[in-house]
Amino acid sequence: MKNDNASSRRRFLQKIGAASIASAASPLASFAAKEKAEERMIRYEKKISTGDKIRLGVIGYGVQGHFDLGTALKVPGVELAGICDLYTGRIENAKETYGADLYTTRNYKDLLDRPDIDAVLIATHDVWHAKMAIDAMAKGKHVYLEKPMIYKIKEGYDVIAAQKKYGKVLQVGSQRVSSIGLAKAKELLAAGEIGKLNMVNAVYDRQSSIGAWEYTIPKDASAETTDWERFIEITQKMEYDSKKFFWWRAFKEVGTGVAGDLFIHLLSGTHLITNSKGPETIYSTGQFSHWLDGRNMPDVMSGVMQYGANGNHPAFQLTLQVNFISGTGGQEIIRLVGSEGTMDVRGNDITVKHSIMPEAPGFGGYDSLFTFSKSMQAEMQKEYNEKWTTEQRKKKVKEDVIFKAPPGYSEHLDHFTNFFDAIRTGKPVVEDATFGFRAAAPALACNESYFNKKIIKWDPEAMKLR
Repeated sequence: MKNDNASSRRRFLQKIGAASIASAASPLASFAAKEKAEERMIRYEKKISTGDKIRLGVIGYGVQGHFDLGTALKVPGVELAGICDLYTGRIENAKETYGADLYTTRNYKDLLDRPDIDAVLIATHDVWHAKMAIDAMAKGKHVYLEKPMIYKIKEGYDVIAAQKKYGKVLQVGSQRVSSIGLAKAKELLAAGEIGKLNMVNAVYDRQSSIGAWEYTIPKDASAETTDWERFIEITQKMEYDSKKFFWWRAFKEVGTGVAGDLFIHLLSGTHLITNSKGPETIYSTGQFSHWLDGRNMPDVMSGVMQYGANGNHPAFQLTLQVNFISGTGGQEIIRLVGSEGTMDVRGNDITVKHSIMPEAPGFGGYDSLFTFSKSMQAEMQKEYNEKWTTEQRKKKVKEDVIFKAPPGYSEHLDHFTNFFDAIRTGKPVVEDATFGFRAAAPALACNESYFNKKIIKWDPEAMKLR
């Protein structure tokens, strides 16, 4: 990061801190917005000693694997040591990008056997996540595991147990949980900025073929070029299908659909902001609206979850929505609704708007009062006027709160920085296996609810189906 750019960001963050603190209640100052955000922005500039070097292996070099690796290598002291992918074209791409001498393989176990690799980035099809993560920790590797952490709910317990047994760092790749935006939202909620929380509406819509997972399939795709027999070692035996390999999110045999791809982001963010361990009841419904391309996971899906009251938050309802043919053009928003206002979280930008009821109860207007006799109306109006002052009858006014992340800010980079910091210092990560499971299980339960047309009951504390 150039010094002039860093200086510009510091100035921007100072403006954020001053504006936010001035426009919100005094508890907001506890966040120390300027200092905390500035620390997150400039810590990438610190010099890393040779002893802090971390050598990274990549398992799954598809779309997210490319993005993850590119971001990971921006963290000082991180070096690429090898890449594993089943498709030959991606192996070629890796060598074209990082050099012909780069170690590559189509067998992830060969990569795990290498003593010069400290950590692995797993960005494969969902069906492989748990096994690869457990195998990697058993080989002494730290793990950055793309979301959802698991393909089936029952796999979560084994991943958690493996993390504890082997003592390795495992971080799930829902990068938003490391963002300054969600940190600010969490603090605003705790400060009572929107009153008592009662509902969260979370939406992640798209409107494009790529957004609907219709990724480009290479012309040379075949059972041989994708190592199909190795790929289906963990699944039921299937005939080769290029769509199931390259459009895998759309097929329940290997992916988890909109629930595992996008509900998981909304759940992770909501859980971080509310400090919640999860819902108690889960119900989901869906349909096939537009992308009738052979997929067996719906392209429009909604979920409703009920969260019980506990020491961290009041009872609230969470609604989830994904629409892959949305006339909005696509949107991502978590809206928290409280007794005194709403907080919209759009990426790292936050807007709080207030609506605070007057102290006095409603009287007159669209009310039954005018249906009474004239004498009764007059008598009750007099009593009301005597009991409540003009000031008590007015709605309270409170300024909006607006928070924006600085230009160029990357939550993805923050998430990877947290992961590598945890490896170097032993500090806990934001999204460990337990956090990842508490987000993944309700998301996957949405699929169970959809396919079986039933309400799923979940114990968020014990992390078990009821």
